[in-house]
Amino acid sequence: MDINKFRRVEKKYLLTKEKYELLISKIRNHITADKYDYSTICNVYFDNDNYDLITKSIEKPLYKEKLRIRSYGIPSKTDKVFFEIKKKYKGIVFKRRISLTLKEFYDYLTKGIVPNVDIQVMNEIDYMIKLYNLKPKIFIAYDRYSYKGKNEKEFRITFDKNIRSRNNFINLENGDSGNVLLKKGEYLMEVKTLDAYPMWFTNVLSELEIYPTSFSKYGNVYKKQIFIKGEC
Repeated sequence: MDINKFRRVEKKYLLTKEKYELLISKIRNHITADKYDYSTICNVYFDNDNYDLITKSIEKPLYKEKLRIRSYGIPSKTDKVFFEIKKKYKGIVFKRRISLTLKEFYDYLTKGIVPNVDIQVMNEIDYMIKLYNLKPKIFIAYDRYSYKGKNEKEFRITFDKNIRSRNNFINLENGDSGNVLLKKGEYLMEVKTLDAYPMWFTNVLSELEIYPTSFSKYGNVYKKQIFIKGEC
C-alpha cells in the first residue's frame, strides 16, 4: 500500500486508563510496535473564516473532507512535514498527502511557489484551498502509541493521549502546548484496517465491553474552544 495514497476503514474508541491497560495486557501478544512506536504528532487544520469544513463534518454527511499540515515532533524550517487531504465517504477514509519541508510549505502558502512534489496531489490541495478559501485555523497535538498486528499487515491500532489545541500561535514550529481536550488519563484509540477485525481483537473488545464512538479531534476542539466562545 502506498502510504501517501490509501483507503481504509477507521473506528474510534474512548478508553479510561483502566480499560486501556486491560486492553493492552490482553492483546500484547498479537501486536508489535509500528514504525513510529511513540511520537508527538502536531497538526494544523485548515478552514475558512466561517469554519465551513468542520461545521459540515459535524453534521455527519455521507462525504466530508479535511486539509491539514502534520509533523512528527516540533519541526524546524528544514524538517519534513506532511500536507494531507483526508476524505471520508460512507465510512471509508481516503488519504492523499505529500512530503515537503516546512520552508517549502510556507513558500507555497505565502508566495505561491509550488514545491517539487507529486503534482497530482499538490494540484488537489491547491484546488481545495482556492475552492473553500482555506487558511490555517487550529493547532492540535497529541502523544501517540502506534501498533500493528503481528500477522495482519494492514491492521493498525493507535492510542492518543494528552490531546491539546490552540487557535493562536498555530504554526507547527511554535511548540506543542495547548488546551487539553480529554479527561485526565483518557485515551482515544483508533483502529485502522482494510478488512474485518481479527477475531482475537473482536473477542477482547466484546469481553471488555469496549464500543466505538463518533469522535473528531477537530470537531470537539471547534465545539469546545471556538463555537461556545461565540467566535463564529
